[in-house]
Amino acid sequence: MNAFLRLIGTALLLALAGCTAPGLLNSVDGVSGGGKGVSQAAEGVDFGTHSQKLDVWRPDEAAASAKGHPMLIFWYGGGWAEGKRQDYGFAARAFASQGFTVVLPDYRKVPDIRYPAFLQDGAEAVAWTRAHAAEFGGDPDRIAVAGHSAGAYIAVMLALDPRWNAAAGVPDGTIKAGVGLSGPYDFYPFDKKRSIDAFAGAPNPEDTQPINHVTKDAPPLFLVTSTDDTTVRPYNAFNLDKKLRAAGAEVELKQYPGLTHEEVAMALSATFRGKGPVLDDSAAFLKAQMPAR
Repeated sequence: MNAFLRLIGTALLLALAGCTAPGLLNSVDGVSGGGKGVSQAAEGVDFGTHSQKLDVWRPDEAAASAKGHPMLIFWYGGGWAEGKRQDYGFAARAFASQGFTVVLPDYRKVPDIRYPAFLQDGAEAVAWTRAHAAEFGGDPDRIAVAGHSAGAYIAVMLALDPRWNAAAGVPDGTIKAGVGLSGPYDFYPFDKKRSIDAFAGAPNPEDTQPINHVTKDAPPLFLVTSTDDTTVRPYNAFNLDKKLRAAGAEVELKQYPGLTHEEVAMALSATFRGKGPVLDDSAAFLKAQMPAR
């Protein structure tokens, strides 16, 4: 009971202080078991060409492989216009608790930038991860990408379209697998303010769509959607899944009943993990694609 009261008290104080919803979730997660067995190995590390920063979380236990823990880069959502890495430690801690060294990068936001700046930032995060994985107990030859919402767009686009990683000096085949949580992959013509703002001026709008970059050589992808998602409609995941299967690429689709767009991300946290096995399913997929060496 005392622990429960402390959680409620923490939540109320943060809410009164104007904490964002992800920030509130992150803080509650941190005092409700989300940090058990993991630690933050780096905070606010500079990367890339635009003074972006990233955090690194890792398991406290030794890696099962002599090469180190598998690496996971996680991008948060926010319609390409909002969000900050400090509020999404709950996602990084969640995957670190599953045995991954997790990189949690920021990226530039609308309206200061437009497409493709957030993809360029994402590719520079991949380059940094490959170069520095071993410093944090990770395996540079086992790198996966993941994200929620707009972050899932970044992760899946980097997995499917090789141009961005190539421009950042990342060798082809670096990304071994990907997880897209409630991501937009097939949303042209743009009919929402956020997509219009983020992709305004793209010389070839159809080229901005992950679904148009599917090949048989795509890395294995785990696509998550949910029945009550009214923000990024499930057809995005269903359409991409269908096209990947038709191309002969490896893909797995999971739709969680009753979850909203936000609840898919919330289910990663220790506080709300009972909403659905999003973490367990995602981690199991990634581990199957990146077995210990």
